[in-house]
Parts: sequence; structure tokens; C-alpha cells
Amino acid sequence: MAKTKTVYVCSNCGTDSPKWQGKCPNCGEWNTFVEEVVAKDTSSRRFVPGMTDNVKIRPVLLRDITAEEETRIDLKDAELNRVLGGGLVKGSLVLIGGEPGIGKSTLVLQTVLGLRGLKTLYVSGEESSRQLKLRADRLKHDTPDCFILCETNLEQIFVQAQNVQPDLLIIDSIQTIFTELVESSPGSVSQVRECSAAILKYAKESGVPVLLIGHINKEGSIAGPKVLEHIVDTVLQFEGDQHYMYRILRSIKNRFGSTAELGIYEMRQNGLREVSNPSELLLTQNHEGLSGVAIAAAIEGVRPFLIETQALVSSAVYGTPQRSATGFDLRRMNMLLAVLEKRAGFKLIQKDVFMNIAGGLKVNDPAIDLAVISAVLSSSLDISIETGVCMAGEVGLSGEIRPVNRIEQRIMEAEKLGFSGIIIPHNNLKGFESNKCKIQIIQVKKVEEAFRHLFG
Repeated sequence: MAKTKTVYVCSNCGTDSPKWQGKCPNCGEWNTFVEEVVAKDTSSRRFVPGMTDNVKIRPVLLRDITAEEETRIDLKDAELNRVLGGGLVKGSLVLIGGEPGIGKSTLVLQTVLGLRGLKTLYVSGEESSRQLKLRADRLKHDTPDCFILCETNLEQIFVQAQNVQPDLLIIDSIQTIFTELVESSPGSVSQVRECSAAILKYAKESGVPVLLIGHINKEGSIAGPKVLEHIVDTVLQFEGDQHYMYRILRSIKNRFGSTAELGIYEMRQNGLREVSNPSELLLTQNHEGLSGVAIAAAIEGVRPFLIETQALVSSAVYGTPQRSATGFDLRRMNMLLAVLEKRAGFKLIQKDVFMNIAGGLKVNDPAIDLAVISAVLSSSLDISIETGVCMAGEVGLSGEIRPVNRIEQRIMEAEKLGFSGIIIPHNNLKGFESNKCKIQIIQVKKVEEAFRHLFG
């Protein structure tokens, strides 16, 4: 007989408490306890079809364990394979998160429909089979090995998975799935935690990889308890602005690969297109003679690409000047403006400053600092920067240009795209034979030296 009771669950770590608390005693977060109605059934155990509960597990010596290369599934998508570390590992649990409408379901369905000879079970808790068929027709892909199941009951999903015996299981989305063992609404902390644990057990014991699609909350993190991110093997974040056509797939956590990888896609009418060389798409070729534009050699993950930083400096209409940044940290921009005024002597206290990273990208690489202040100064002086010159360097508070990592990759990317010169920090070329490069390498120590090379 199930006993119904009310408990309070921390939405951050999943800690249970019989009463509400302002501060979670486990993770220390404030105001994270939410009320849920749960049912404890002492007579029943969690049952997952196809599982064996009577297998006795004994401890094994570390030296007796054989370490073999993980078997990976080629997803026929170079960007997705790169982010996953070379392909999808069998028996792994992958979580893909992103904002609503960003293209998570399109990415997964497009990838699944492109796989031949791989039996796939696509479980949709948000869309009907007719909606999925219309999307598949728009993507212009068709495969006879993709099964569609519109179901939200976890027990029924496992029954159908046992009947179909898929090679890949897709669940869209984890917030819509519920189990009968927990008497709370789908998407609650308890439901997400229990369903994720059961799916993990299914993936590990059956060897079937599972792709989970998850929503994010208004803070930008995966909706549900933080334990969801701890359970899964890989967490992928699908980012981008809905008003722009570029999407970025980042690896936040990966037990089978590096978290430094990055995948870039272009959203089109017939689906997502892989962007193998993002530098050519992120640069506009018609900025010659325009002030306030500087090209930065940035690195996201392990991929170097050149991006266009745009700045606009104008006289402040109101008493307080405006500071606005799109795709760049506003606090860091304010710090760079203070360095520009203190160390270089340019007065911007009565100026409005607007900063934008072209293409709708969000860049966190500190090596674009030099390009940011150069674009600001170019707009303030209304002097354009010479075409064919890019730059990379972190700006310190004392006005020095600090060395950046992976400088060789940045130089080679600029040379490949036909740039004639690149400004880099002084003594940043240790162990690199610069005489083999056709591009002119200009080394600077302070921002004043960089400005002299750019503006004379």
C-alpha cells in the first residue's frame, strides 16, 4: 500500500527534507526547496524490462581489469562526432540542452535520419508522429530503420524498447517523461531524477546509447536537479541566437573525450548544415574603409577562427554615457575602456560605446581584448584599420599586451585566409619558427605600440 506524503526537494542537488528550509544543508544554495507530493511503496521495486537483478557483483582488482578502446558509433556528422570525441560510445548517456526553438530536436532527428543500418527508436513526448513526419520531410531525409514512439510513460517506453531492440534510443525530452513509481508531475525534481537513473541503468546493462534532450531554465542551465548532469556521461550545450543563422554545440562534460571541442552549424530551411571553416562565414569582405571594425584571431575550444569585432563610439546624448555589448562580457569591456583612458590617454568618459561580435556569437576568449580596444579607438578617431591585418592579445590593467595560448594555430588560420599581417604579444613565439610563415608577424608589448602600427 502506497503512503502519500509531502516532501521538500532541493532543485539544485535533489536533497529531500520533511520541511521547507531556506538554505540547503547539502549544497548550500538558498531558496531552492520546492514542495512535491511523493508516494513511498515498500512492496515494489523498480523494474526495468530486460534487466537481471540477481547478478552478483563482486569487487575486482584494478590490475585484472582490461582497458579496451571504447566502441564508437559514427553518426555521419563531422561536427557532432568531433564534440563527442570521435563518435557515440555504446552504452553511454548523452544529454543535449538548449533554449526552446534553438534546433535541438532538428539536430537529433537530422542525425538519426542520416544513419543507415542502425535501428533507432525515437521517443517523443512533445510532438505527435505527424509533426515528426512533417519535419522529416522538410529535412529531406528518410531511413527505413527509424521507429517513432509518442509516449511519456517510462515503463511503456522500456516495454517498447524491449520489443524493438534498438541500436540507439532518443528521448525528447526528459522533462516530459514520468514513472509510475513517483506520484509527482512530469518535469519535477523527483521525476527527472528517477527517470534519468532508470534510463542510465538501461543504457549501461543493455549497451544501447541513449540521447536525452533537455530544456534549460531562465538562468541558462539544464532544467531539473543538478544530479541530472552528474548522472549522464556527456552534457552538450546547443547555443545560438534565434535571429542569427549560426549555432554552436559545446561539450560541457564528456567522460569519453575532451570538453574543449566545438561544433558550428548553420541553420537553414532544410535543416542544419555543418560549418567546416567558420572563419570564412564570420568575416564580411566589404568592411574596407569602414571605421570601428577589427579582426580578432580567437579560439573556441580547440578550433581557431577569425571573427569581426565591431564598435561604435558617439557623443553621449544624456548625462550618463551608455555602455552596451553583444556577444562580449560587458564588465570586461568597461575594464578595457578604463585601460584605454588611463594608459593610452583617450578620453571616453562622455562617449557612448557599443560593442558587437558579428554573427551572433558569444566569445569568452581573452585574446580578443586587443581587437576590442582597437575597434573602439578606430570608431572614436573615425579611422579605418588596414585591411588584411588581424590581432590577438590579452590586455592587462597596466596596458601591457599579455601572451595568449595556441598562438601558432591563430597565425596559421590568419595566413590560410590570406591576411598579410597579425599583431601578437611580445615573446609569444617561443619554439615557433616564424620564418616559415608568409604572413608578417608584428610583436608588441603595450597598447601604445599596437596603436602606432595600426594608426601611425
